[in-house]
Amino acid sequence: MSKVQTTYLKDYKAPEFEIKNCDLVFELFEEYTQVTNMMSITKVDKGSKNIVLNSVDLELIELYINDLKLKESRYVIDKETLTVLDVPDNFKLIVINKIYPHLNSELDGLYKSGDIFCTQNEPEGFRRITPYLDRPDVMAVFKTTLVANREKYPILLSNGNTASNFKLDDGRHGITWDDPHPKPSYLFALVAGDLGVVKDTFKTASSKIVRLNIYTDKGNESKCKHAMKSLKEAMLWDEEKYGREYDLTLYNIVAVDSFNMGAMENKGLNIFNSAYVLADEDTATDANFMGIQSVIAHEYFHNWTGNRITCRDWFQLTLKEGLTVFRDQCFSADLNSKEVQRIEDVKALRERQFVEDASPTAHPIQPDSYMAINNFYTATVYEKGAEIIRMIHTLLGEENYRKATDLYFDSFDGQAVRTDDFLWAMSKASGVDLKAFETWYHQSGTPKLHVDESFIDGEYKLTLTQEVPNAVDGSEQKPYYYPLKIALLADSGDEILAETLIVSKAKEEFVYKIESNPVLSINRDFSAPIIIEQKKNNYPFLMKFDKNSFVKYESAQSFGVLTIESIMEGKAVDEEYIKSFESLLNGDMDLSYKALILELPTVSTLMQRQDEIDFELIYEAKEKLELHLATTFKDELLEMYKKYHKPTCKDINAKSIGERSIKNRCLKLLSALKNDEVIELANNQYNDSITMTDRAVALDILENTSSAFAKTALADFYKKYKDDTLVMNKYFSILAASHRDGTLDRVKLLQDDDVYNELVPNLVRSLIGVFARNYKHFHAKDGNGYKFVVDKIIEIDKINPQIASGLAGAYKIYEKLNSKNKIAMKIELDRVVSTQSISKNVYEIVSKIIKI
Repeated sequence: MSKVQTTYLKDYKAPEFEIKNCDLVFELFEEYTQVTNMMSITKVDKGSKNIVLNSVDLELIELYINDLKLKESRYVIDKETLTVLDVPDNFKLIVINKIYPHLNSELDGLYKSGDIFCTQNEPEGFRRITPYLDRPDVMAVFKTTLVANREKYPILLSNGNTASNFKLDDGRHGITWDDPHPKPSYLFALVAGDLGVVKDTFKTASSKIVRLNIYTDKGNESKCKHAMKSLKEAMLWDEEKYGREYDLTLYNIVAVDSFNMGAMENKGLNIFNSAYVLADEDTATDANFMGIQSVIAHEYFHNWTGNRITCRDWFQLTLKEGLTVFRDQCFSADLNSKEVQRIEDVKALRERQFVEDASPTAHPIQPDSYMAINNFYTATVYEKGAEIIRMIHTLLGEENYRKATDLYFDSFDGQAVRTDDFLWAMSKASGVDLKAFETWYHQSGTPKLHVDESFIDGEYKLTLTQEVPNAVDGSEQKPYYYPLKIALLADSGDEILAETLIVSKAKEEFVYKIESNPVLSINRDFSAPIIIEQKKNNYPFLMKFDKNSFVKYESAQSFGVLTIESIMEGKAVDEEYIKSFESLLNGDMDLSYKALILELPTVSTLMQRQDEIDFELIYEAKEKLELHLATTFKDELLEMYKKYHKPTCKDINAKSIGERSIKNRCLKLLSALKNDEVIELANNQYNDSITMTDRAVALDILENTSSAFAKTALADFYKKYKDDTLVMNKYFSILAASHRDGTLDRVKLLQDDDVYNELVPNLVRSLIGVFARNYKHFHAKDGNGYKFVVDKIIEIDKINPQIASGLAGAYKIYEKLNSKNKIAMKIELDRVVSTQSISKNVYEIVSKIIKI
């Protein structure tokens, strides 16, 4: 693996050629596909003699320039390029080649998901289909003709609008698609299959009628209703909030089972992992419904922030992803609960991105190098990128932000641009100088803010000191510039003042003249993605009085962390925390919010605070607190559970979701008792409820408290849903996440289950991926969890390197482990990098972890 090449941002060069038009013909057969690629090419750099096209494992049939067939002396083929020699300034290049979609287990380029032909070309899949300048700053107008057996593949889809269709005498048929908008090759898509469809229309602000189609396997059409509703809501929201109207007369979505990502925003033809399209109350949880709403919107919003304006190069990935995540978060907040959405967004950031930021794989939202670009589709680029857009929104304000996005769209429509261009538009339209803000794009790690307070003679002084971590290479990094929302509260809980500070220096003071010593409410709404360190905390007061929903939640979490950490030190449970918990339990608040605020800190949150991680100690302390709370508040929790347990309600609205959320939070906490009464409640909930939300929670509780009841319920669940892959993902996840003894052995056996298929990424993620996040068993001190997952990484890497590198991410906390775990993990990681055929995807992750 010493020959793995690193790509650097500093080496970027503009393309030497441009492709103005690309006409493609796909002749789809079961054993192979023949691709005819006709490109109109212009030389930009007149000094360039040869054109080097990206092409992976090319099986060339014929090659033409201006209708002249080229001899072998006029071109050179190697593993990753096709070089055509001595080309003119303007020419038509025709490439005819053959590919084998049914053998493509990497699911990159053109492949088959079951009986469906489909594509995934972001970031570099198109080169596996046909030779091309496969980079985002080369944008062409595409015309695509698909030819296939009309009985087996009656549906033939590509980007844009239908131009023509035809039938052939041999039982085959074809359709030609025109996309009028220039696009990079990563946005190209095709689908061919025998699919069911759900149809609808949307009337745009300018009264244009857009036809909407969601395609899926036949029999699943009834599960597309929520996705269609979400799509129409997203289209309306984007018009109202950003003034962005859809630009074609047709919008297609296709759901497939085998997909490496969540979804892909190909122009006018979004291809989705079926998990983010298909849902009904019997098979999908409330979280699934919310996830579908978010992802449907995300891919639709990409039509402007990603498609109409795209990235100049892949180092600019956060330009489209961070901005679009921010947009879908705001969309979900507007349609649901803003308070709950904000907390869920922050939870996801901390669970994934903060861990990444503290690891050897930490990187800025705009990285400066990579070995495999697939490895940078990370929480840092996406979720931290969204937080940085949110800070810009806070700095500018809603009105100026809208002016700035309008300028961005007007200035760069149809172009491939950089993050600098986005920041220019933000500054130009608003008059706010964002030069100091650029640090967020180029530095890694999560900054800490140390908070000191003093109050003397009517003067309250707030001293803020930034602690900025060094970069991964050990170099020092600069202080950050960010907005920090604060409030000062009186003893009554009333706000004395509320304002947004600008933090910009390593250390600074803010002084206020007030009559009495206030209580500080800081980082309201999580205004900056930082860690707050306070010498003085007022968590009980803030839990009781703070009107800012995020700080109230944050205080409950922080007090919970301190309580568990004190238990880890051998101390008794803090009764002040118990009183504060009781005030929340009895408080009058939105039920979904209450379910969140009553949740104890996760193991991930606790481990991030330890200099040396010992999972056994964390689990023991957390379980002790859970048992204490369940014992203390058993009657209150039972009463609340019974009040909101409505097993025959399957409504998907805020009230019903809130009731399910709070009653299931109560049942989960009560399960710490592991007594017959609670086990019977869980078993009855499994048997009586008609929603997947309730069944999945009950099944998880039974799996972790009663092997006898779990065995019966799991057998029933398997029998009922074994033919529904999406539901079986839940089945595998529950078993892989189990805390019961013998989990690793059961996970190994599940690989032989008839339902399990290592070629389907969702199944791999639900079994192997979930086990790798099962801190109790993955990090068992015998090292068997590490060995098992490394065996799977090496095995799956031969099939699908992208999925394998995702599994390798579970080892990112290597440096912080206790010595016994660290030794055991190092042995297994050494096996990975010494494997001769390991992919660059996996090598990049593991080599950074063990610092090769």
